[in-house]
Amino acid sequence: MTQRKILVTSALPYANGSIHLGHMVEHIQTDIWVRFQKLRGHECHYCCADDTHGTPVMLAAQKQGIKPEDMIAKVREEHLADFTGFHIGYDNYYSTHSPENKQLSEQIYLALKANGKIESRVIEQLFDPEKNMFLPDRFVKGECPKCHAKDQYGDNCESCGTTYSPTELINPYSAVSGATPVLKESEHFFFKLGECADYLKEWTSGSTTLSDGRIQPHLQAEALNKMNEWLGGGENGETTLSDWDISRDAPYFGFEIPGAPGKYFYVWLDAPVGYMASFKNLCDRTGLNYDEYFQAGSQTEMYHFIGKDILYFHALFWPAMLKFSGHRAPTGVFAHGFLTVDGQKMSKSRGTFITAKSYLDGGLNPEWMRYYIAAKLNSKIEDIDLNLNDFIARVNSDLVGKYVNIAARASGFIAKRFEGRLKDVSGSPLLQKLAAERDSIAADFEQREYAKALREIMALADAVNEYVDANKPWELAKQEGQDARLHEVCSELINAFKILSIYLAPVLPKVAERAAAFLNLDGLRWADAATVLPEGHTINPYSHLMQRVEQKQVDDLIEANKQSIQSTQPASGTASTEAAPAEKSPYTPVAEQASFDDFMKIDMRVAKVLNCEAVEGSTKLLKFDLDFGFEQRIIFSGIAASYPNPAELNGRMVIAVANFAPRKMAKFGVSEGMILSAATADGKLKLLDVDAGAQPGDKVG
Repeated sequence: MTQRKILVTSALPYANGSIHLGHMVEHIQTDIWVRFQKLRGHECHYCCADDTHGTPVMLAAQKQGIKPEDMIAKVREEHLADFTGFHIGYDNYYSTHSPENKQLSEQIYLALKANGKIESRVIEQLFDPEKNMFLPDRFVKGECPKCHAKDQYGDNCESCGTTYSPTELINPYSAVSGATPVLKESEHFFFKLGECADYLKEWTSGSTTLSDGRIQPHLQAEALNKMNEWLGGGENGETTLSDWDISRDAPYFGFEIPGAPGKYFYVWLDAPVGYMASFKNLCDRTGLNYDEYFQAGSQTEMYHFIGKDILYFHALFWPAMLKFSGHRAPTGVFAHGFLTVDGQKMSKSRGTFITAKSYLDGGLNPEWMRYYIAAKLNSKIEDIDLNLNDFIARVNSDLVGKYVNIAARASGFIAKRFEGRLKDVSGSPLLQKLAAERDSIAADFEQREYAKALREIMALADAVNEYVDANKPWELAKQEGQDARLHEVCSELINAFKILSIYLAPVLPKVAERAAAFLNLDGLRWADAATVLPEGHTINPYSHLMQRVEQKQVDDLIEANKQSIQSTQPASGTASTEAAPAEKSPYTPVAEQASFDDFMKIDMRVAKVLNCEAVEGSTKLLKFDLDFGFEQRIIFSGIAASYPNPAELNGRMVIAVANFAPRKMAKFGVSEGMILSAATADGKLKLLDVDAGAQPGDKVG
């Protein structure tokens, strides 16, 4: 097998908040992949860091009355403790506020500038006259210019989803001081991303041939479709990429741009460079060759594991920055979806916004969560759900009931009857069956199809337990003259446990360590799944490897997270110089008062969905063929995110506005009305329903 040289990163957690289980999905996914590569004997390095720069960090430090450097140092310790508690095995966990990152960010900027990819322009921005600072988009709030919802951020409306510039807000105010901002001119620096479109079209749709001959696409299919919306989503297939503002004005916590006093690199320029800086720090400490991994034309592999919300930065900005500054681009960018808990967004009020620290402090085994998350993950960009009841049942059934009990059921007989020594069972059909799946399971891990891998592993565990039940070692132990058979069966079971432990080692690293100690091995290697422990090999006394999850532990976890939220609120009657902000309502504010006559102008009708399908080239729209009873119409509706399987809507009744003027939907066609839906508190859109008996064409009033 050809040894590969691989650099792997996870997205950098921001140094302004606690690590929660949503973060853990990504870092567990990455860690499993890295551990698998190392188990196979490849040279694989896993680097990460805290993302430390930007206005939010600066303001948070000011609020605490400390220097940003002191705050980020403390947060890094907390983050690393949480990740370490979940057995995330970084080779280096660093900080973007480092001398290596400053040096590399400046080098890349100057290389881009020398390559003609940087230009300066004077722009107008909103400025806080009280704080004497320019305001980033998310620090301006006001009334949405489209739906008129109050208290919306300066880049998009959380109520209706409209995107806009902060200058379009109605009655804007500074989220920092509350002051009314003013427009002020400032020189900014731009990376000419639009000029990189031809290269990005090639890279995003391209692939790399690996040293073992496999073809690795740079992006997942869903990610490529999304990137194509920017790269060829304009009229006549032209790119819609715009130049990227990479500078911010003082005061700002970050790195000052060379030759531009008072101007700082925007955090999204130096944050991904933090991958390089963390690896550079590792190389300087260990003697690794940094240039071998980042020079143009490098034959090493580099992969980024990220959430789908930052795909744009990693699949467009980052490859372009690397390419046009003289570096190599990533071998692959692997995006994943978000985590929901019991089918809903993580909620502080319900106690399901679960922090990593609360999980660990509650005494819950981190490998329970590692296994459960892995059992949900595949290579697609799909959200995964943590169902707490399923969590308890699956961990107890798979890990305790099926896996660790194999060792428990056989080890006692080996210790008491055979002095801890194993019999040669190299011809065992059971072990041959387990070993035969090695390459298939390896392929699943390689392709990040963890759920499939674990299903296959647990199917093998079922086969082993069926073998236990068929041969009943506890009965053999009672029968005279069956010692040889008992020795053989229990030796087979110990070897089967070894193979399963190897397959599970990327997911359960600490259990694997203890399993290796029990088996009297110096470690577990993937290749050893095809070998059998020799005649006379001595195992050590068995101690239980994993306890069951108890319902009370999960209940206490939920309660602890509710309490942690409540404890942050000031006690009643506590004196304070600053009033606590009112909790934002999850509901959209009621619109301006309308008259009965206004309402009566709208003609709402019941319609039947004849066919519903996704719209090619759009991630938002669904196309509905509707029967209104008196005629059929086509209506486009921007609810694709809420109904990923549009065919499930076929045949149902909906309510639609029938007297809206037809509207041309860009290149997709004409929409002849509007389908009504409810905007839920968590941002999803749900179609309105009608009682049984309503017919197409019935008027709603």
